[in-house]
Amino acid sequence: MRLRRFQRCAFTLALVVFSFLVIGPPLLHPQGGEPQCFAIRGAKVAPVSGPPIESATVVVSRGIITAVGKDAAIPPEALVIDGNGLTVYPGLVDAFTDVGIPAAAAPSPGEGGGPRRSPEQARGPQDRPASTPWRSGADEANLTDKRIETWRDGGFTTVICAPKGGLFPGQAAVLDLAGERAGDMVVKSPVGIPLSFQTSGGFGSGFPDSLLGVLSYIHQVWLDTDWSIKAQAFYEKNPRGIARPRYDRTEAALAEALEDQALVLVPANNSVELRRAIELIGRWQVKGAIYGGQMGYEVASEIAAKKLPMLVDLKWPESEKDTDPEAKPTLRTLRFRDRAPSTPATLAKAGVKFAFYSGGIAAPKDILKAAKRAVDAGLSPDAALRAFTLSAAEIFGVADRLGSIENGKIANLVVTDGDLFEEKTKIKTVFVDGRRFEAHEPEKPKDPPKGDLTGKWKLSYTSPEGAEESTADLTMDKDGTISGSLASPRGTANIISGYLSGDKFTFTINIVLDQGPTDVTFSGTFDGTSLKGSISVLGMSLDFTGVKPGSAESAAATVGGAQGGLP
Repeated sequence: MRLRRFQRCAFTLALVVFSFLVIGPPLLHPQGGEPQCFAIRGAKVAPVSGPPIESATVVVSRGIITAVGKDAAIPPEALVIDGNGLTVYPGLVDAFTDVGIPAAAAPSPGEGGGPRRSPEQARGPQDRPASTPWRSGADEANLTDKRIETWRDGGFTTVICAPKGGLFPGQAAVLDLAGERAGDMVVKSPVGIPLSFQTSGGFGSGFPDSLLGVLSYIHQVWLDTDWSIKAQAFYEKNPRGIARPRYDRTEAALAEALEDQALVLVPANNSVELRRAIELIGRWQVKGAIYGGQMGYEVASEIAAKKLPMLVDLKWPESEKDTDPEAKPTLRTLRFRDRAPSTPATLAKAGVKFAFYSGGIAAPKDILKAAKRAVDAGLSPDAALRAFTLSAAEIFGVADRLGSIENGKIANLVVTDGDLFEEKTKIKTVFVDGRRFEAHEPEKPKDPPKGDLTGKWKLSYTSPEGAEESTADLTMDKDGTISGSLASPRGTANIISGYLSGDKFTFTINIVLDQGPTDVTFSGTFDGTSLKGSISVLGMSLDFTGVKPGSAESAAATVGGAQGGLP
């Protein structure tokens, strides 16, 4: 395996040398004809790797930070930006997400419009169930994902992106959120091997159908991969007279990722899961990290003792929307909801290296609000900033190229008009790989909202395939701004923009249909208990109604057919 890697590297080096000698150096393409050199002058700079610098200058040239300081020289070709009253931060990092990979279209219906086909059930570990570690966030990254612009407008320049689905979903990559083509986004790959402990759905639904089965299967995969690495190395030394080792795609993909020092990301959120994750990482003898970690306040010292990094999910636990008001949560549940935001402060005090990730949060502004809750619960603002920047870069092995404002690093910057964690602060400009992007303010409602759309809504409509339903999980701010997600027979997508103005609402998702990534807009009126309006997609319109499940309102009637794809 190392021989093959050496051969690939040698071939790549030869191509690079040939291109410089024969073709010439690669061309850099500035966005919109802008210069490739900028200077932000007179701003407060928060480098993260050192103390803040007042009235400083940051110089960016050809995608790289070339100077930082009070007396930094400004090249004559630089476009100068007045930084008076502004603060420059390193670009924020979402440390575990699938932003950058557009939501896949749901499986096509069976022939003749019948039910959707389910995958063949796995009969045992030899079938390698739910294992696709050869998938890669680097390979599947696509600039058509509308969340890229949304995250960038929120100050995020970089994501640790991985595919979803299965026990071994695929490999995580570090992506910058800009580029002429998808390959331009890739900073490093692979950097992580995420695991999921999600079972296949219950007894008789296929192997593995229990947590014990999942853990046993994953343990067997690590044993098989270790054997494969050793057997292949032995065979490569002297192949004569020895049967060649059996090729297994799962083992080969994992062996190569482990050789690249990719972190094995183990899910764990409560104290039992966290202690189990600590034990599993030791038993598997892998370079590991834990993601989730919201009950870390109970086991921070144990995590610190093992020197394990943590990715903290910022989607803090809260009560379910529209639940039975008579249902009483347990004391432990209430304590968990109350104490979870204190976990980052506890981890910091114990000396655990941690980074933040968005989890189930659908809007970047809500990611920063969630981080502010951790600050209010005792985490220092400097530590919170570090968890979004340099700590994330250190955990995934890219601190030599991003995560702080230093000479020679990638020019990923966020320029704000105030403190990053203050609600009134606005993001003015974002630089990704030295490309300048002016932040877009989301459309605001013109009138105060009449009511609150927060909750789960059942939306009913008729598609060319017949009557269908979707579930919209909405969250509304006081000003009427709507965020959340929508789950439908064609997949699940986050709301990329939306608001309620008076009794008029609108929200938009982007989902992959047969035509590719497509915007789908829901708009209409809200009477306090129900929704009524139209769905706009691909130039077509379809009426829909919405009620909260269990409400006294009648389930919406299905009306009006339409041609073309629907959500």
